[in-house]
Amino acid sequence: MGFLNWVCQSGASPRRAACSNPSRYAPPMPTQALPPLLTMLLFIVLLLVAEARGSVLGKWLTKPFASACLPWLALSVGATHSTWGRAVLAALVLSTVGDVLLIPKQKRAFLAGLGAFLLGHCAFALAFLLRGADLGAAGLALVPLGLLAAVVLRWLWPHLSTRMRAPVVAYVAVISLMVATAVGTVAHSPAPRILLGAILFFLSDLFVARNRFVKPGFSNRLVGLPLYFAAQILLALSSAAQ
Repeated sequence: MGFLNWVCQSGASPRRAACSNPSRYAPPMPTQALPPLLTMLLFIVLLLVAEARGSVLGKWLTKPFASACLPWLALSVGATHSTWGRAVLAALVLSTVGDVLLIPKQKRAFLAGLGAFLLGHCAFALAFLLRGADLGAAGLALVPLGLLAAVVLRWLWPHLSTRMRAPVVAYVAVISLMVATAVGTVAHSPAPRILLGAILFFLSDLFVARNRFVKPGFSNRLVGLPLYFAAQILLALSSAAQ
């Protein structure tokens, strides 16, 4: 709440208007969001069971459907009613494509999935800019995010093949930029779901990286998948028509 209080007191009228009416930046969940949310929850549980059993067929029967619920969720809350909401919807569609491409073990499929998610983060960043962003706050956020990105790359570097280094560097840079633009749009007009969603997305990708490059294991999916879907749910809900 300290960050939100600082935002509220910083003087811009959109911020003060949002702070005088908290439901404007943290609106209650619309009832039409329940069908995609409940359907997604079911498939996430089944996906975790498939992951625990190492069932490739189970992953194919659950992960695409769990991911497809994310664009459905955004559509259910009115994402198409605004330009920035449509950009969020595009990001969720790209993420769904990326999720499907990450199911196979082949390196080519992984690179294609990485590319889809990279484009998805670009779409999220564009959405946040379209919503309105304090570029100064976004720029300041890039300082700690840049340091964090350097630490992450230092951790991964010994485990990356020469072919994987450039794509991973590009991906880390783009997701860091996405989080920075999330900070910028929240500084412009409070929206806790956006900031929390962006942070959880970054954290979830650490477990994807750990599983792929450092130490594979179900524990990565057990933590990373709930973080990922929580992040995407928050970002999808943030696209709700105001």
